[in-house]
Amino acid sequence: MLYAFPLAAVVYFLRLLFERLVAKPCAHILQIQAGVPRQAQPNAILERLYQSKASPDERQLEGLSKQLDWDVRKIQRWFRVRRNQDRPSTQKKFCESMWRFTFYLAIFIYGINHLWSTSWMWDTRECWQNYPFQPLSPEQHSYYLVELAFYWSLMFSQFIDIKRKDFVIMLVHHLATILLITFSYGNNMIRAGSMVMCVHDASDIFLEAAKMANYAKYQRLCDGLFVFFSISFFICRLVIFPFWIIHSVLVESWEIAGPYRAWWLLNGLLLVLQCLHIIWFYLIMGIAIKAIFRGKVAKDDRSDVESSSEEEICSSTDPSRNQTLKGNSRTSNLNGEAHDH
Repeated sequence: MLYAFPLAAVVYFLRLLFERLVAKPCAHILQIQAGVPRQAQPNAILERLYQSKASPDERQLEGLSKQLDWDVRKIQRWFRVRRNQDRPSTQKKFCESMWRFTFYLAIFIYGINHLWSTSWMWDTRECWQNYPFQPLSPEQHSYYLVELAFYWSLMFSQFIDIKRKDFVIMLVHHLATILLITFSYGNNMIRAGSMVMCVHDASDIFLEAAKMANYAKYQRLCDGLFVFFSISFFICRLVIFPFWIIHSVLVESWEIAGPYRAWWLLNGLLLVLQCLHIIWFYLIMGIAIKAIFRGKVAKDDRSDVESSSEEEICSSTDPSRNQTLKGNSRTSNLNGEAHDH
């Protein structure tokens, strides 16, 4: 599995090529423009503070007001414009989502094609028969290696990609996933581990597809894909994962293979993932409730900081609604709220 580190660099390089040669041309075809954000007025004092704190508190704002002889609202406006200056364009977000969509779709097809013919996919007790003396097929090895390399690339690229509101949660998720993949491989728990990876990839396909439709302003398609994502997330991560896979690792492995030291750590990591699933499903339901009242999916609460306003992400055919959204977006930006995923 040491090959995962250089392979992660290869995966990241492939991502850059994919975004430049495939995703960006697709964005142009869909008329998703990069856009040039408004530039903040040059000010060395404010810029110095911005580098250490992008959203100053009330005390700092008052101090700056006296120092620069500016009113507080003007300073707040400067920081808002400066934050938006660093925000990623809709085109960049589209390219990121298209890369993840392509990977998740490809790796899910590969994984489900392998698992479909196995006995343990249909009877999880087979995951623990003759454990730990179970042969490792070349397909399983490749599946594990590529997944691990991909999550390592996500772990590192998270620090340079679009910053999300759930940055810490995603960091914990990537770390737990990497530990699970590495740990299950090292302890030859390949059968259960491959099912965990496949279940996770399934719902992510619809999430990234919905975001691409979102950025391209195909509202009905976005809404439909969001429904599919919500259903698949619930089935895969709140039904199959806990009641099928975790139950097998928690109960069946103990009954069939007997107690083993790895049992505690493995189940602990699986339960960490399940807690994250519950948190994310709560966020998904929040989006769904907003969509019911607004008549559309507005944004993903797993969002980037100071991102595009709602009217840029999901357009509305009602001009009056667009005006309302613009006002709400400005208020959200002033309050430092997060937008989009």
